Amino acid sequence: MKKKLFMALAAGLMVFLTACGNNANQQQPVKNEYKLESVHRVNGRQGIAQEGDYYWVSGSTTLTKYDRNWNIVSENKDPFKGYEKEVNHIGDIDVYKNELYLGVEYFVDGEGKNIQVAVYDGDTLELKRVFPFRDDTGQRECAGIAVDPDSRTVYMCSWIDDVSSNFLYMYDLDNGDYKGKLEMKPPVKYLQGVAYNKGYLFVTCDDGDADKDEPDHMYRLTVSDDKKTATVTEERAFTDVTKQGEIEGLNFDKEKNQFLLLYNRGARIILGMPKGFYDGYTEEIHEVFVYDIK
Repeated sequence: MKKKLFMALAAGLMVFLTACGNNANQQQPVKNEYKLESVHRVNGRQGIAQEGDYYWVSGSTTLTKYDRNWNIVSENKDPFKGYEKEVNHIGDIDVYKNELYLGVEYFVDGEGKNIQVAVYDGDTLELKRVFPFRDDTGQRECAGIAVDPDSRTVYMCSWIDDVSSNFLYMYDLDNGDYKGKLEMKPPVKYLQGVAYNKGYLFVTCDDGDADKDEPDHMYRLTVSDDKKTATVTEERAFTDVTKQGEIEGLNFDKEKNQFLLLYNRGARIILGMPKGFYDGYTEEIHEVFVYDIK
């Protein structure tokens, strides 16, 4: 009897330890290695997306399409036609099946309103449709957007430094309905972009002080099975950019197994907006850093 009891307790302990080990693995995924492959100057300070033979870059008020050699294919310098509510700002972007997904809003001095999920044609760069936005979600700004085709979810992140930015806001990819919000644990600050790759979400955060030459970071989000919380772990500090400034959007080139990062330098950023320049600069410079993933 004692032997059977001991064996049962031992078996139960093994199950418990295995479960703990699995949880630990989920919360502490192995970091990728990122080797800088190339740097490309672009027209746009907000976001980067890639699909097939093309890249797309968003400025606050522009969209630009590039080929694989980073030659400009087309531009839209007036992308706000067709909206019922006033908007003036585009954040980080994503692309899925040649449709661009934008988080669009009216943004002034650190806060947004009239937030919308907008879908653009990848060729014409013109607005096609807008998701109905839920005003009661608590979202106060949209810095970036990501498409997860596996769970059919569109994620939106917020830059504002308050409790509303502890969450990612989820919409249904197929019908545009609001699906709820995903709480990040622990929360991170000053989110600039979000992307999905191989079962994980990744966010960039403007959490380094450029005046002190501190790098900004990317974090990995491991989403819980119930899609209500996500465990946050640091993925990488960007110490190898041209000069410390402001991190922005991100994307993954699945065909080449590369990571794409947009980084700005030269401008002083106050309440999320460029206001003046650092010594030696007369304009803000926008660069896409391309990393091979090991």
